Amino acid sequence: MLDIRFIRENQLQLQQTAERKRIEVSIEELLRTDEERRKMLAEVERLRQERNRLSEDIPRQMRAGNKTEAERLKEQAKAVGLELTENEPALAGLEQQFRKLMQLVPNIVSPDTPVGATDADNVEVKRVGTPATFAFEPKDHVTLGETLGLIDMPRGVKTAGSRNYYLKDAGLHLHRAVQQLALDLLVRKGFTVMDVPLLVREETLNVAGFFPGGQEQTFRLPEDNKWLVGTSEASLIGYYADEIVDVAEPIRLAAVSNCFRREIGSAGRDVRGLYRVHQFAKVEQVILCRGEDDVSERMLQEITGNAEELLAMLELPYRIVAVCTGDMGQKNYKQYDIETWMPSRDGYGETHSSSNVRDFQARRANIRYRDEEGKLQVCHTLNNTAVASPRILIPLLENHQREDGSIYIPPALRPYMYGMEAIEPKPHL
Repeated sequence: MLDIRFIRENQLQLQQTAERKRIEVSIEELLRTDEERRKMLAEVERLRQERNRLSEDIPRQMRAGNKTEAERLKEQAKAVGLELTENEPALAGLEQQFRKLMQLVPNIVSPDTPVGATDADNVEVKRVGTPATFAFEPKDHVTLGETLGLIDMPRGVKTAGSRNYYLKDAGLHLHRAVQQLALDLLVRKGFTVMDVPLLVREETLNVAGFFPGGQEQTFRLPEDNKWLVGTSEASLIGYYADEIVDVAEPIRLAAVSNCFRREIGSAGRDVRGLYRVHQFAKVEQVILCRGEDDVSERMLQEITGNAEELLAMLELPYRIVAVCTGDMGQKNYKQYDIETWMPSRDGYGETHSSSNVRDFQARRANIRYRDEEGKLQVCHTLNNTAVASPRILIPLLENHQREDGSIYIPPALRPYMYGMEAIEPKPHL
């Protein structure tokens, strides 16, 4: 959410941003509603003050024996009460419409964000490593996983429906190993690690900027009026909601959690394998810092660098793209996606995302700090996927496959894999 004063001063820019982010909202309607709301609020406050004054004057006139004057004031108070009966519901309606429109206004985008319509317009800013080449016919991760007894897609579908799976034996160990490797990396870098609620109130997703607009992608338990999170980012932002925090040093938080996503609208896309599934696990980075652009930009580079460091330890080739306006979410000010080479796609696939949200989330969540003069300021927040699994298993299995059917395990993962240097085919009896 943006400051209404900023919206008033930047109406044209914000309408253009909304159109580029493909968000349907009229900034003109918002400002008109705001003006009506402020006028009605002023009138309601005037009437309330008048009612209070009359409430004090009537008994005073009665005590002074001025019965006629007291009766006149009673009639006046009655008329004021009738006006309030009409105006207070009207004000409540305007407040509700104002809040609804305010929640639709997108964050502005950074000056260096590319303008574009889809992910095809994202701009590559960095490439690391060389895509794998093979002297044999490589297999995709599903074939590798089934052959080695790591993945069972058919039974996942049988048990839970489409986009579900089982991970077994070394497949499970690898799934947990990449998460623990990421978590240990972040602990060394001073992050506070957490296990967080996965079933949250709607307000938590509102203040984190996932609602409105993200309901169709989110699993809901209607009897409890709770929602399953698609990322622990929502729970981490909710942790400090309505608090004044100390950000003399940035607050670095990390959570490892299961995540859930409905994947509405993705029918026919990436239906084979582990790329788009309903349940997955993530290690998420969230940072709260001072509301200064140079500070949050530095934090964006830091959390993106953490994800890059992990990919280096996994010995995977990747590239970083600057996400364009049309591929960017409502809340993001600046975003990078990290795409890792996936041989079965003959291209790069998104495995990580880094976002600077500026003050958009913290304003909604009411997370503030005191500056050097003791004045309250709104924090900036940032987030990054340190690792998401099982999607990361796609490049791990495919890039590290060997001609004999085994999978090479990078040294960084071996301590979490019981010392295994490779996943070997099981001998046929």
